Amino acid sequence: MSGRTPDHPVRIPVNFQDWEHLTFLHWPYDVATVQSLVPDELTVQQWDGRTWVGITPFRMVGVRPPGLPPPGWGAFPELNVRAYVRTQDGRDGIWFLGMLVPRRTFIAALGSLGLPYEHSHSAVSMDSSRWVYRFGTPHWLRSHRDDWFQAAVDVGLPLEATERTPLVESITGRWSAYHRRGRVLWRTPVEHEPWPLHAATASGRLTAPLRWAGLPAPTHEPLVHAAPAVHARLGMPRPA
Repeated sequence: MSGRTPDHPVRIPVNFQDWEHLTFLHWPYDVATVQSLVPDELTVQQWDGRTWVGITPFRMVGVRPPGLPPPGWGAFPELNVRAYVRTQDGRDGIWFLGMLVPRRTFIAALGSLGLPYEHSHSAVSMDSSRWVYRFGTPHWLRSHRDDWFQAAVDVGLPLEATERTPLVESITGRWSAYHRRGRVLWRTPVEHEPWPLHAATASGRLTAPLRWAGLPAPTHEPLVHAAPAVHARLGMPRPA
């Protein structure tokens, strides 16, 4: 189940990834609106009658299979739009409404697993406690070098124990990712250390990815958290 620590170990990883300078931007949404965007086999989770949708820009580093050198992608920005879902047997996780990276070969490799990656010219920069992300208008073939998504994030102090509420732990600590390949729904298990969450504020052009994913513009300001880095182990995808 979701939470601060992984609900199961990934004993035989098939991929390692380091996620650096990650920001969680979350907005509340009507449950039925988000449910219409996920497969019928998944149920959108709700808290107090609403659900949450996240945008997570970050820096992907060191993608590599075990025992082999990195395939040459280097470090690059990524942005995900994520919904929080549960299967019929009660296991919760993430359904990605959209994923953006600037590496076309990475898109080809991960798209073969059914992950909805598209191309976007992008950049991330760090100046002490200010992290700035830029992603251009996405397109599978010809993306634009514009500030379609632009966020300036000011990172504050680590969260106190009382600030790591059950909601915050649940929407950040997710240990399964769901994706569809062909007619089969798959689950990829994920393991990493607990998120080192910090308080943060964000400004800029933040909401275009939500509309791109099929959602209406949000009516609330985002809930914002930041995390310096985690080191992830991904297991073998298996039918969900």
